[in-house]
Amino acid sequence: MVTNVAAFGAFVDIGVHQDGLVHVSAMAERFVADPHDVVRSGQVVRVKVIDVDVERRRVGLSLRLNDDPQRRPVSRLERRNSAHGKNFGHQSANSPAGSMARALRDAGFGR
Repeated sequence: MVTNVAAFGAFVDIGVHQDGLVHVSAMAERFVADPHDVVRSGQVVRVKVIDVDVERRRVGLSLRLNDDPQRRPVSRLERRNSAHGKNFGHQSANSPAGSMARALRDAGFGR
């Protein structure tokens, strides 16, 4: 559900403590001058997670469901944990479909 609309995009409640942001550039295939023309506060929308920045505690979303997730650089902490055999934040192939909220909570975005 859209919780707030600003000049640069819309914040969406995705079921964890931190709302995700749909940047104005990820709202539609066409140019969007005013996000209020696309969504309104309280509107239920379907979004796709395209970026999770654990260090900055930000979740990037898109209303364009065909957008590809952006690959982000691996942080020093992730490299260090990987070198020590720790594999935080990765779900197995057998994880249930509703595990996104759990993964975000495990990454520090939990309520």
